[in-house]
Formats: sequence, C-alpha cells, structure tokens
Amino acid sequence: MARLTFYGAAREVTGSCHLLEAPAVGRVLLDCGMHQGGDAVDRNDGDFGFDPAAIDAVVLSHAHLDHSGLLPRLYHQGFRGLIHCTAATAELLEVMLKDAAGLYFRDLERANLRNARRGRPEEPAAYAWDDVAAVLQACAGHRYREPVALERAGTLRFHDAGHILGSAICELSFEEEDGPRRLVFSGDLGKHDSVLMREPERLAEADLVLLESTYGDREHKTEEDTLTELRDVLHETWRRGGNVMMPSFAVGRAQEILFHLGRLYSAGELDPWQVFLDSPMAIAVTRVYDHWLKLLDEDDVRSLSEPHRRSLETFLPTLRLTEDTDASMAINRIDRGALIIAGSGMCTGGRIRHHFKHRIWDARNTVVFVGFQAEGTLGRLIVDGVSPIRMFGDEFVVKARVATLGGLSAHAGQSGLVSWLGAFDPAPQTVLVHGEAGAQKALAARIRGELGIEAEIPGRYDSIDF
Repeated sequence: MARLTFYGAAREVTGSCHLLEAPAVGRVLLDCGMHQGGDAVDRNDGDFGFDPAAIDAVVLSHAHLDHSGLLPRLYHQGFRGLIHCTAATAELLEVMLKDAAGLYFRDLERANLRNARRGRPEEPAAYAWDDVAAVLQACAGHRYREPVALERAGTLRFHDAGHILGSAICELSFEEEDGPRRLVFSGDLGKHDSVLMREPERLAEADLVLLESTYGDREHKTEEDTLTELRDVLHETWRRGGNVMMPSFAVGRAQEILFHLGRLYSAGELDPWQVFLDSPMAIAVTRVYDHWLKLLDEDDVRSLSEPHRRSLETFLPTLRLTEDTDASMAINRIDRGALIIAGSGMCTGGRIRHHFKHRIWDARNTVVFVGFQAEGTLGRLIVDGVSPIRMFGDEFVVKARVATLGGLSAHAGQSGLVSWLGAFDPAPQTVLVHGEAGAQKALAARIRGELGIEAEIPGRYDSIDF
C-alpha cells in the first residue's frame, strides 16, 4: 500500500512537504520548503514530524524557498540520500540556499546578541554552512522527461511546469503488489501565457494527482492587459513625481519584470525611470537564467536582442544593478524617478522593507505587488489596507498608492488548473495542496462540476492511501 502524508502546504500556500511511503520506493519526500507568514518562525525551527534520517530521497519540484528552504535542516538532522531535481534547479538552488543561509546566520547572530544582553541562553543554529554545502553536493540534476531510477524499484520523470526556470511536474511510477502505481505532483504550474516560460506540459495518465491550488478561486488578467496596467501605473506615478517600489521574488518574478520593462522601453512607453534591481540574489539568478535560455520560451528569448547579446541584463538599458549595501542605501537619496525592484517578494525581510521605511509614507509613491501575498506576511497586510504597519520597531503610515498586478503571477489561475487536470484520462484520484482553504474549496467545486472528480483537501499531518 502506498501512503502520502502531508507535512506542509496543506490548506496553506507555503511550506511544501509531502512524504510518499511505498515498498517499491521507500520513503521519498516531495519538496522540503520553508513556511512564510503567520507562525513561520516556529514552523521552520520546529520538528519535521518525521525522522529525516529515515528519508531515502528527496524529489524537488523547483528552487523557490517555500519548496526547498528547509533542505539544510533536513540534512543537519540526519538525511543522507540524493536530492533529485532538474539541472537548472540544482544551479539555482546554490544561489537560493547560500543567500538564505547568510540571512539566517546574520539574524541568529543579532538574536543571540539580544539574548546575551538580557541574560538569556544562546539560541542554537538549526543547521551549519557545512549542511548547505552537503545539500548542494547531494543534488542530482536531470533533464526533462529523462527516466531516473530511484534507489529501489521506482522511476521518476520531470516535466516542464512552466513556473520558473527548471520548475517541474514530478511523475513517480512504481509497482505495488496488486499492480503499477503512478503519482503526479504538479509542483507549481505556470500560466499558459507567461513570458519567458514555456507552457506547462500536460500528462495523460496518473492514479493520484497532487494539484497546487494557490489561485484556485480566481483568474488572471492576460499578460498584455497586465502590461498595459503596469504602463499606466508607472505613467501615473511619474506624473506625480513619485517613486515605485516593487517587492519581488528573486527567482522568476524579477526576471519577468525586467522582461516587461524592456518591452515597454523598446516600444517607447517607459518614462525615463532609473530602474534598480536591488537584490544580490535576483542579480545572481538573472545570470543563471541567461545560462539556461535554451529552456525558456523561444519567441521571448529571440526578442531579447541580437543572438550574441541575449541577456535579460542588457534588454533594459536603463537597468542598474545594486549588489552592495552602500549602492542600495544610495537609492534612498533619490527624490523622484526611482523604480526599485527588491526582495523579499512577500516583504518578510530583505531590502524592500528599508525602501518602505523611506518611502511608503509619501503619497507621491506607489507600491506595486506582482505576486501572491500569503496570510500573515507584511505584503498581505499592505494589500489588505492595513495602516500603519510596523517595521524595525516603529510604525509607518501607508500613504503610498498600492497596486496589485495579478496578471504577472507565475501560477496558473482556476481555469488553467482545471484544464491541466482535465487532460488525464481516466480521471485520477485528486488531492489539492498549496492553497488557502477558500481557494481550495472553490477549485474543488469547479473540478466536481466540470470533471466529475471529488478532490480531497488534506490538512497538515493527514495521510491518504492509494
């Protein structure tokens, strides 16, 4: 009997972590991601709920930290198997995990300094730099559709999910006593019209499908409509003499924003903004994207520039890369005309909060959200209209205009999710993960009505047999 247990991204969007147990494959972990928002600190530092040393292998859908960020802690607690992913994901993971570890150790050092001043015991590290290095060494990078033999008797294949560079739909096939089984984990599915990314691949056969549901209750605007909306928001802010702050994930979203701004520039529709990519990690990731252009949408890649100069960095001539702290701080001396792309995407940390500190209270300015904001994050509070907000031990009134461009999401909307699931024949057992409860219920209702499938919605620690 094969069993799945859900340790994260169950009735929530982040913290992807699902454990497959079957005689033919052993104990295989699907993703090992960080939680963001709400009780993220407690969830990221607490017990996994299973014994990491007993895990035979990890199958990683993509490099975003809410899918990969707890891998160093998994290794620290005893995991010694292989981490299977696409080759592009393995390269991105080095950037992601090293950056996340640097932030973690700096935060821990500050926390322990405060503890020392208050006479409290030192908080031990959840992992070490050696664990990060060991995780990267354990990564086995594969090509799309390449059959990968798991340690026992299972076979793994990755298919292009169209979400970010290297993102994958994970297909695991293995034998049970009463016959073959096939599990398909969607990972995060991209939109059909996303720039840079190819269409998510469609599979036809599965016994069980784990389907993401982040936008299960809504649709996205088209890319062209969103580009028009972005152009208008930028024009209006320019006329006000303001600045624009764009919180952005370093992987996928930042590169998509650069592409859209480059399109506006090429069309003569971008005011003379000073555009700053103010994220060392996003800069490093953009260079990884340039290395893997062959995996991206051919038409979009051709539009970047001449074949010998194809690069997202050169596609927007007004782009300035601010890798060091002094260059980032210098942006705050610009009174008007600065367009700042900075992390983190949900404003839970990073340089974007420092830019908020200097500008969010000024009505001339605009905050443009281009991605999902999980419950409990600072980004979600701002989107929901909370003011004042609290940062750095102080309160800041939100007077800047807040704009949300849902069409730039890297996730499929409701219709895209239903259409992708509808390609399976016969209809598989379906489980919804990676979504808040309301989105999952709405998606389940539409799946029931259109496909006749009763989708299950497990909670954390729930198990299902198939």
